[in-house]
Amino acid sequence: MNKLQFLTSSQGEQLLTRLSDEDLSDANTLKLVTLLRKEYTVEEIHAALTLSRLRLKAVSKFGVDAARMFFTEDALQQASDPQVRAYRARLLGDHVIDICCGIGADSLAFAAAGANVIGIDLDPIRLYMAQLNAIALNQTHVKFVLADARTKILRRAKAIFFDPARRDAIGKRIYDVKNYIPPLETVKTFEADHIAVKLSPGVDMAQLAAYGGRVEFISVDGELKEAILWLDGYVAPPVATLISHGRTYHWREEAIKAELSEPRQWLVEPDAAVIRAGLVTNVAVTFNGYLLDETIAYFTADSKPISPWVRAWKILDWMPFNLKQLRAYLREQGVGHVTVKKRGSPLTPETLIPQLKLKGDVSRTLVLTRYKNQPIVIICADYTV
Repeated sequence: MNKLQFLTSSQGEQLLTRLSDEDLSDANTLKLVTLLRKEYTVEEIHAALTLSRLRLKAVSKFGVDAARMFFTEDALQQASDPQVRAYRARLLGDHVIDICCGIGADSLAFAAAGANVIGIDLDPIRLYMAQLNAIALNQTHVKFVLADARTKILRRAKAIFFDPARRDAIGKRIYDVKNYIPPLETVKTFEADHIAVKLSPGVDMAQLAAYGGRVEFISVDGELKEAILWLDGYVAPPVATLISHGRTYHWREEAIKAELSEPRQWLVEPDAAVIRAGLVTNVAVTFNGYLLDETIAYFTADSKPISPWVRAWKILDWMPFNLKQLRAYLREQGVGHVTVKKRGSPLTPETLIPQLKLKGDVSRTLVLTRYKNQPIVIICADYTV
């Protein structure tokens, strides 16, 4: 807490203001510390440098507000994408209890959406940072409470957001929900009309079967960000959600089956949330596409699908994978540069590209994948919007 007390003092604020105009690169650190050492202790300089660098990293998640906020490295890593925070805030209503609130990122998003919020955390330093962040962002409808989520601390709530830590004390990712901090099963002690649990997008779905509810996989502009377990009495298959260019799209399961076919005119890659939610077949059928293999998350189609849910590459040729034949084909076509994509292939771009011995000015995208469980390579024109 001493570091925070310094950083929030007038002297600390002056140092942070000064550092906001400095080169904070590693190459400039020694010079900067030597200069500042005339006025501050090493501990004070280190605390201010750490926070200043975190504020720079936080701009992608908090925009201009980052310059006024307080972070720890692990709390910043766990903070959600701003568009995801805003999306959840619209769904959870006007009274929210944020359990394991950390530095308050989600609590403040709920408050910004007009909710009255109680943030709960066991870490006094993070909780103090959350209070400082609420002051910095002028959010008055949020209260922070030091408490252990594993104890019976709650009366019945309208909505609860639960964000257990998914990294251990040394920063290693935790994949088993039983080892989340606190464990996911803690949610069974909560009483609320709506409960939303933030999960890793790589969560093992089998571990969630005992909880009921439904899982939502969320991507932002094609990048998979997180999963949410919704517990509100409604049980359903996984849902894919895409947030893109200010709009929100949902894809839900339907009972349909796609046919298999050799590669057609366009190679299509569904959004990451669709893939994680197991909805590739649904998307393929919707766009009149055909699967290459029941285990591969690509499909091909005769016409280019136009949708924020997919990206497509024009197929120029394809063949069973054989390194010698592929090398000869690329030389004949004058291909000197390739981008390699892969699904269902053990080869890596780093291994393959040097073996191709490319010569020429033409650029192509190679897709290593499988057709009816046999390795193939699809030669595509490079991606264009």
